[in-house]
Amino acid sequence: QVRLVESGGGLVQFGGSLRLSCAASGSIFRINNMGWYRQAPGRQRDLVATITSGGSTNIEDSVKGRFTISRDNAKNTVYLQMNSLKPEDTAVYYCNAEIQPTLLRPRNNYWGEGTLVTVSS
Repeated sequence: QVRLVESGGGLVQFGGSLRLSCAASGSIFRINNMGWYRQAPGRQRDLVATITSGGSTNIEDSVKGRFTISRDNAKNTVYLQMNSLKPEDTAVYYCNAEIQPTLLRPRNNYWGEGTLVTVSS
C-alpha cells in the first residue's frame, strides 16, 4: 500500500513563507514525476509545480519566482518552498506522485490527503 503524507501547512501572513513536505511510503519500486496541486474553495484543483526523477521542474506561472519545488529521492520526499505568499495562495495543497509499486506492477497516480495553507492579508 502506497501512501503520500503532506506536512507543513498552516496560517501565515501576507509576504511570509512556508515549506511543504510530502513523503511517500509503502511498497515503492520507482517514483517518476512528483508534484503539488492546490484547490481553493469553490474552485478546481490546479497544478502548482512538478518535478521529474531527474530534477527537471515545471512551475505554474502565477507562482513562478516565488515557489520552488525540490525532491530528495533517497527519502522519497518532495518539497514546496513558498515565499512571498499572497492571500490568493490560500488553498488546500495536494501532493501527487506517479509510483510503480513493484517491478511487476504498473505505475499509478497517487494523491495525498492535502494540507491547508491560509495566507492572511
